[in-house]
Amino acid sequence: MKPQGWGYRRLSRRAFINGSITTSAALLTGHVSHADELPFKFGLTPVFLSNDLELLGHLRSYLASRIGGPVELVTRRTYQEITALLVSGQIQGAWICGYPYVQFKADLDLVATPVWHGKPLYQSYLIAASGRPVDDWTELKDGIHAFSDPDSNSGFLVTRALLAANRLLPAGFFSRTFFTYGHRNVIRAVASGLAQSGSVDGYVWEVMREIEPELVTRTMIVRKSEWLGFPPIASPKSLAADPRIAALRDALVSMSDDQEGRKVLEMLRLDGFAVTRPELFDTIAAKVETVRQFG
Repeated sequence: MKPQGWGYRRLSRRAFINGSITTSAALLTGHVSHADELPFKFGLTPVFLSNDLELLGHLRSYLASRIGGPVELVTRRTYQEITALLVSGQIQGAWICGYPYVQFKADLDLVATPVWHGKPLYQSYLIAASGRPVDDWTELKDGIHAFSDPDSNSGFLVTRALLAANRLLPAGFFSRTFFTYGHRNVIRAVASGLAQSGSVDGYVWEVMREIEPELVTRTMIVRKSEWLGFPPIASPKSLAADPRIAALRDALVSMSDDQEGRKVLEMLRLDGFAVTRPELFDTIAAKVETVRQFG
């Protein structure tokens, strides 16, 4: 049965990563030579697997084969840096977060949205050290809190909006806050005792529980947010006519039909990609407005 309400064109194929590498790979299509062709630059924010060279290699190889030219994977430390490159057209596509997508909706087109457990949705988790006697998020008051990135929906905005809805500010609720610039780093901070609580991407926490259980079991979930639009792949509106954008979309939604693509999906623990409507991110936009109204 096709899920309703998310604007699916076709439900299948997988999402993306996080990394720290820029690479190029050239393939030819037809009779055109790509020797002098500029690479298709695809940006990766600190969403997930940093420094996973095997995953990045499979991703680069798959995208190059489907786009039909050199592909360069571009990473930066912060969401803001990748978003700035994307909005300005210096990179042609990127896996970003719903928060910057909402902020720059007028400048960006949705290419595809990852599908996890059958839906293009995920949650934000408030976590604490395992064994801590905490039954409710309000009991995290006066502790040190780790956020992921100031432009992260699950790693900052959701908690900021929760506090704003209760007429609270992070500085007045927590004793201290800091940014780790990576969801995996939030988990590490809480697990090690560097922070008493943290705001983290629920997809990342769940996948990390599979691949690094000894780390994640040192944390526990205090609160799960409502379901929100999964961090999407976007491209600049200024490049809407670039045929490589259409090729990127087709590559994403058909990823499970290709052996290399299936390897990427398997490593990411995602179901695939779907073409979704901008309205999928309205709930995130409402949280931005909650924060804005509170000040």
